[in-house]
Amino acid sequence: MKILVLNCGSSSIKYKLFDMGSKAVIASGGIEKIGLEGSFLKFTMPDGNKKIIEKDIPEHTVGVELILHTLIDKNYGAIKSLDEINAVGHRMVHGGEKFTESVLLNAEVLKAFEACNDLAPLHNPANLKGVNAVKAILPNVPQIGVFDTAFHQTMPKHAFMYAIPYELYTKYHIRRYGFHGTSHRFVSKRVCELLNIKSEGTRIITCHIGNGASIAAIKDGKVIDTSMGLTPLEGLMMGTRSGDIDAGAVTYLMEKLHLDAVGVSNLLNKESGVLGVSGVSSDMRELEAACSKGDQKALLAEAMYAYRIKKYIGAYAAALGGVDVIVLTGGVGENQASLRLEVMSGLEFMGIKIDKDLSYKMIHGTEGIISAADSRVKVVVVPTDEELMIASDTIDILGRK
Repeated sequence: MKILVLNCGSSSIKYKLFDMGSKAVIASGGIEKIGLEGSFLKFTMPDGNKKIIEKDIPEHTVGVELILHTLIDKNYGAIKSLDEINAVGHRMVHGGEKFTESVLLNAEVLKAFEACNDLAPLHNPANLKGVNAVKAILPNVPQIGVFDTAFHQTMPKHAFMYAIPYELYTKYHIRRYGFHGTSHRFVSKRVCELLNIKSEGTRIITCHIGNGASIAAIKDGKVIDTSMGLTPLEGLMMGTRSGDIDAGAVTYLMEKLHLDAVGVSNLLNKESGVLGVSGVSSDMRELEAACSKGDQKALLAEAMYAYRIKKYIGAYAAALGGVDVIVLTGGVGENQASLRLEVMSGLEFMGIKIDKDLSYKMIHGTEGIISAADSRVKVVVVPTDEELMIASDTIDILGRK
């Protein structure tokens, strides 16, 4: 069975085509700059070579059509006919409180999802465009929605509520939702397989650390807390996002810089974080290079980035009543051994002991334990695979039909 996974952003579409018999990726790529000048499709051909097709792509339907035609192209396609695609799984960003698991996308579900647009005005409408584009081109192919927020909906009320007037929650649904849920779900499940343990009775802290970053506290396979909130801005310091900041500082900045809501949102989401502090880049690889040259602002940004992660790990260990396993994933968590060591340094009191040699070997998509044999807490690097999780959910739901 072949499953196409789509991740539609406001100006981009990423895709992977899986053969679920072997769980192999048989095609992958992405479109950038939809609706903008210089739009293009970049993809990996069956022989492993990369190819770029430059084309005017004014909106998502044209983009999806280009992807589908590329998949069956006689020169570099992966399949012979679109009839080979059994279903399409979509990354859906914000499901609010309406969706606690992945679902078959029908008119009723899409209407409920559209009602969540106010919570993710940039992402949800783009997700809907992808669904509608597939429906227009492949009307008989079932589509499945997998929600970033769903895995976190097991949080207890005392964890997800903000300390604001309660009627603001009931009227406007203002609460903490969390994101990266598909990644946290994948790595928390995978680490149990890797360690040959059951999720029941196990306390896991999953750290999705990259340009966007979040941490989740998972007990008995269910999330009890996570660092992102109503939006992906809350929590850890990120590539361009500030993470946690005093709301009073936000209003102060609005007054001093004469910013409206859009202006302060751009400041905190696009101009802050690692980029804002270092003045170098939002890319942790470029930050690390600047640190090696002694750049003081880069060193400060790296120290802040690591400290925030360490602080959340400590907080979630308290929330869980201890921790058995810590998982590191995401671009930084999977590849930046020096930062992993900085994060874990000072946590020896929790029973954490890292094997430095193992940590430096665990990069470029490898998975495994980086804690020492006598560490009471297992620290494990697990490369995330959100697309495979989406494809697996799609198969599961098709089986229920």
